[in-house]
Amino acid sequence: MANHKATKKDTRQAAKRTERNKYYGKTTRNAIRNLKAIDDKNSFAEKLPAVESMIDKLAKRGVIHKNKAANLKSKLAKRKTA
Repeated sequence: MANHKATKKDTRQAAKRTERNKYYGKTTRNAIRNLKAIDDKNSFAEKLPAVESMIDKLAKRGVIHKNKAANLKSKLAKRKTA
């Protein structure tokens, strides 16, 4: 453990950010899972924009890479048409 005041603060902040990122990541994964479980195309199409928005926010925050976000959105869009 570091002894400098600023380093201790940085450690606290990093822990807080990690916890927040885990929460948003898990929430989004659950939303994707629930979306994939939907059989009705109309309902799927209705809920897709909200999930895509969640994915975009994760990429913007740096929780996931922008290419990962693009891949997830692409796979969901394919499901919409299939």
